[in-house]
Amino acid sequence: MHHFRQDRQLSFEKKQKGTANKAKLFDYDTNNSTQDHLNDKITIVKYLIYGILFCVFSDLGGAEKEKTLFNGKTFQGWEGNQKIFRIEQGAIVGGTLKEKIARNEFLCTKKTYKNFILKLEVKLLGGPKANAGIQIRTKRIPNHHEVIGYQADMGKGWWGSLYDESRRRTVLSKADPAVIEKILKPDQWNRYEIRCEGKRIRLFINGTQTIDYTEPDPTIPVEGVIAVQIHGGPPSEAWYRNIRLTQLP
Repeated sequence: MHHFRQDRQLSFEKKQKGTANKAKLFDYDTNNSTQDHLNDKITIVKYLIYGILFCVFSDLGGAEKEKTLFNGKTFQGWEGNQKIFRIEQGAIVGGTLKEKIARNEFLCTKKTYKNFILKLEVKLLGGPKANAGIQIRTKRIPNHHEVIGYQADMGKGWWGSLYDESRRRTVLSKADPAVIEKILKPDQWNRYEIRCEGKRIRLFINGTQTIDYTEPDPTIPVEGVIAVQIHGGPPSEAWYRNIRLTQLP
């Protein structure tokens, strides 16, 4: 009887060891599986990061270094009515809050540009009827104060929209008012970004895209000067500073 108990005890211990070994094996397999799964996730994340970086650098492939168009001190590289435009606190200021603005006025670059990323900070003062804008792919009308070209608009109901100045005289692409209300800082500095690539023009305010327009008319020029505007109307001021441009292929 005693031997029988010992045999049962030995058999039980063997089963326990076998179960323990199986548990260890299962635990080993589980750990390996978890580690493999983690490695797969890390690999996926790496590829996603590589993909994002590739897209960013592809988008700017062949782009030149960013350069400053306005030095904050002089009108070097610009031309326009200096009775209307002045330099104050390192910014170009068009117009005045003391009297009405008689007509549209533009301060233009002397050089022309085709494909580029233009970044600047802007501020518009003068109440709800104040208006201004940034001209791109533009040219002056000979012996006239006006210009012809695309305008990234500024003003209540106009911010973030693309207007065709003196040509079709219409809004080519209108920004969503609800979006503008969320992103715009009235009477304060706002970041404006303009991307021109081929027939495509995109506008951004404070980092948010407001329009994405592709020109359907093949006769419209894709190169011209850049200009800042103060619109004719009530007493108002348009401020422009930190004007930088990166030329694209």
